[in-house]
Amino acid sequence: MLQQLKEQVCEANLRLLREGLVILTWGNASAASRVHDLMVIKPSGVSYHEMRPEHMVVVSLKTGEIVEGHLRPSSDTPTHLEIYRAFHSVNGIAHVHSTHATAWAQSGREIPALGTTHADHFYGAIPCTRELKTKEIQSDYEKNTGLVIIERFKKIDPLHIPAVLVAGHAPFAWGATLNDAVQNAIVLEQVARMANETLAINPKRQPLSKALLDKHFRRKHGASAYYGQKKK
Repeated sequence: MLQQLKEQVCEANLRLLREGLVILTWGNASAASRVHDLMVIKPSGVSYHEMRPEHMVVVSLKTGEIVEGHLRPSSDTPTHLEIYRAFHSVNGIAHVHSTHATAWAQSGREIPALGTTHADHFYGAIPCTRELKTKEIQSDYEKNTGLVIIERFKKIDPLHIPAVLVAGHAPFAWGATLNDAVQNAIVLEQVARMANETLAINPKRQPLSKALLDKHFRRKHGASAYYGQKKK
């Protein structure tokens, strides 16, 4: 079942490793098949060096039950499910513990849009969630992680800012496709590092003007985008 998607999800997880965004068994990538109402996600605790497409686990988007697979799915599966259920335009998710983006999450601070590199991919600051309450941690922790992400995005288009920092935890990135999700995780780590360096040089640096933010985001996204080549 969903053999091609399993191969894509496996490759996406391995790409996170190659890009230096995960080590050991940290992090996970998943993809949704909206037609089948299913999600494919990496297994829990399996080394990236041993991971194969047949290890991927197929889960029902509706119920969260395992539909196919002989291994347990990632422990973050409930978080992925909540994101897919709330953000219908999202079809791929990448959760990583990359150094710089995770440092911002651990600090409980959003990443401000300080430059055009950031604005090319994210239409504003990368939001940080509130910290989970004790009750939310003790019961349904992973599900509640997804719910605080959704809560933070009540007034944000998830494809305009396709990433979030979970306070005290780490980032999640997503996209309309699995490839977009992985790419957004890669870019997120870079802009987090650039923000670190920028604020170290000039702690008083303010975010970009709205005019410059708009220009750089909209030249790559939306109906008026003109960056790159026209799709045939």
